[in-house]
Amino acid sequence: MINPISGPALPTAAAANTERTSPFEAQKSFSSWLKDSIEQVNKAQVESDQMTQKLIQGEDVELHEVMIAASKASVTLQATIEVRNKVVDAYKEVMRMQL
Repeated sequence: MINPISGPALPTAAAANTERTSPFEAQKSFSSWLKDSIEQVNKAQVESDQMTQKLIQGEDVELHEVMIAASKASVTLQATIEVRNKVVDAYKEVMRMQL
């Protein structure tokens, strides 16, 4: 059975409308979400590296498990890169706005 890749979820728009948060709290919440997400990407990369090393050293590890870990690490890294690109694009768009 393959478990889905899960990560911390951002608060939904409905939840944001019912709760009033200060800009500081929103920034703190976003930064902790971002930190947790990056830690999960790093964890997937480290797990993939460890499994690859075990395979190279001839330890008892299944090839398909190594390939799944490598694919999982690759997908999480690519998703993180795409999110970063969208955030940078949004920042650039905001900076182009005239007041």
